[in-house]
Amino acid sequence: MRMSSVRSIVALTVLLGGPLVVGGISQEGNSADIQVIVNMVQLNVAVTNNKGDYITNLRPEDFTVMEDGIPQKIATFGEGNERTRRIEGAVAESNVPSNPAGAQAALPDSVSTSVLSSLVAGSNVFILFDTSNYMYRGFVFAQDAISDFVRSLENADKIAFYSYSRDLSRSSVLTKDRAQILHSVRSTVAGDDAALYNSLLLTVKDAAQYQGRKVIVVFSNGPDNSSVVPPEDVAELAQSTGTVIYMISTRAAQLEPVSTAVFERMTAATGGKAYFAKNWKEEKQAFSSIREDLAHLYSLAYYPKPNPNRGWRQITVKLAGSRPSYHIRTRNGYRPLPARFSTAENHPPEAQASGTN
Repeated sequence: MRMSSVRSIVALTVLLGGPLVVGGISQEGNSADIQVIVNMVQLNVAVTNNKGDYITNLRPEDFTVMEDGIPQKIATFGEGNERTRRIEGAVAESNVPSNPAGAQAALPDSVSTSVLSSLVAGSNVFILFDTSNYMYRGFVFAQDAISDFVRSLENADKIAFYSYSRDLSRSSVLTKDRAQILHSVRSTVAGDDAALYNSLLLTVKDAAQYQGRKVIVVFSNGPDNSSVVPPEDVAELAQSTGTVIYMISTRAAQLEPVSTAVFERMTAATGGKAYFAKNWKEEKQAFSSIREDLAHLYSLAYYPKPNPNRGWRQITVKLAGSRPSYHIRTRNGYRPLPARFSTAENHPPEAQASGTN
């Protein structure tokens, strides 16, 4: 059977850290289009010197990105609060079987301009507040610190406010309305046990559905005592969806060595940080530090080059040239989704617009 001409189908806006549906194949006698889903990997990278000062004004060519030792080409780039811009000439290389559903997948050159030009999504910040019975002391001070943090996020596109004890409460879904967020913060009450990892996993899943930089800021006053989800599963999902996790814990949580170690490992794995505050003043300082960090992160994204590894992939980011006094912080890897295919007849492009990693 002879193959007809290839038509380009852009089935959804690229999600930074999520999938891109590209390519369409039509054969004589079969009008169905084969859609190939290609994952774009998004990294949030902090660069500091030995004093902890942020290094600014770096360019895409200053970064070297490797995945399992394979050099990657940066497709989009942005610094701090600016929206990401596409890098000319960056295209996805389909890393899929050559004959899916009886047809060969193809990726047209036009994808370089028509798709990447839409990569301008901003930052989405999810705040997860511990309202368990650990929070009876200092509850109002914690609300004050969170409220000040919300007011200070002038450059975040949208903010969501969730709270948790044994269950997760989506008090305010992602919105630009700061007044709504502040009302939700003041409406919280303390009580019940703490299921931090259960709630954090659900928050990561929510964040993964949105475009742009995805950030979760957790305020916890104590260890987890009722989750059924292990923290390792939460960290892996956050890594694989490109979600950065920051955690602020009070002294009560720091007194629990296991929780301290878990918080530090989880945040480091996703490119975030863990803070342990002894009092309300240090809580505010921690929130201020997170705000500064978000304002200085570099956003890098790339289409993974063909890689036979279907398991955990190691990501390494370095600076070009010799710069031993500079330090890089970002997530250290991810687990890719299996190659996926669909037909336009059965799954219209608009129906897939919410697809995520």
